[in-house]
Amino acid sequence: MSLHQQPLVSVIIPTYNRAEYLKQAIASAVEQTYQNIEIIVSDNCSPENPQAIVESFNDSRIRFWRHDQNVGMLANQQHAFKMAQGKYVASLHDDDMWNQGFLAKLVPPLEENPDLILAFCDQYIIDANGTINNIGTEENTRGFKRDKLTAGIHESFSKIGLIDKSIPTAASCVIRNNFIDWDSIPSEVGGMWDLYLTYLCCISGRGAYYYPERLTRYRAHEQTDTMLSGSRNVQAKIRKAKSEMFCYEVFMEDTRLQEFRTHFQEKWLEANTTLGIGLLRSEEIAAARPYFWQALKKQKFNLRTLVALTLSFTPRFFANKLIGVAK
Repeated sequence: MSLHQQPLVSVIIPTYNRAEYLKQAIASAVEQTYQNIEIIVSDNCSPENPQAIVESFNDSRIRFWRHDQNVGMLANQQHAFKMAQGKYVASLHDDDMWNQGFLAKLVPPLEENPDLILAFCDQYIIDANGTINNIGTEENTRGFKRDKLTAGIHESFSKIGLIDKSIPTAASCVIRNNFIDWDSIPSEVGGMWDLYLTYLCCISGRGAYYYPERLTRYRAHEQTDTMLSGSRNVQAKIRKAKSEMFCYEVFMEDTRLQEFRTHFQEKWLEANTTLGIGLLRSEEIAAARPYFWQALKKQKFNLRTLVALTLSFTPRFFANKLIGVAK
């Protein structure tokens, strides 16, 4: 496929305060063997303006936008998507990287079959220094069931996308543009925007294509949202639980997804308990309890929820000692 025959692909790189990683992410986009791309770098008002880094590539395919105030992660991501002029869009985190053949392998299946809305692949897990974590990579592939996923076309992919979460929409995926209304992603989805985007793709009535190679490198380090929403950062945990509750409520109510309603309700109840635990740990005890009661009301028995609710009535000194049990 010669350059002028290749459809335009918009590479979306939202960034905030990760100068060194950003440089590597842009380089991995610039070095794609698939050449007909535009690279949109949208900076969320980083303390240190990355414009000089962007300009150092001296590549006319790069478009740079800088917000004059921090608009939040989701709004920055949405703004970049809305700038996209390509037939296809592909999101690249500012701390991740693509292998050179990523676009060259994922765009052709979409071109050959107009009934597909997205194509995705497997990924490597790398550490802060860019070294591949072999054990983490295998766990990631198995954890998201990509080891069991057949290569090629999946006409209905709600289970793959929303139950198994096999599709890394934000890091290892090419999506047909103009089928997603970027403004229709509500602000409440927050850090779960990629799951919500998967949902919008699932309900489009179009299919997905799986390419079973690891063509991207997802960086697991201390400042990722996944790490921050672990046990150390309570506010990140609360934010993530609220986002999950919102998403799963939408999924539960969608009549097109009724066969999975029980699963979504379980995830919603889990998120209620997680939010309650987060509030408990930030000493908002009265605010925490309704989430535990709500979770218990809709499920027969859940040890995690019961322990957390019990802790909310326990004197603080003991609760602080015991709270690890409910994490």
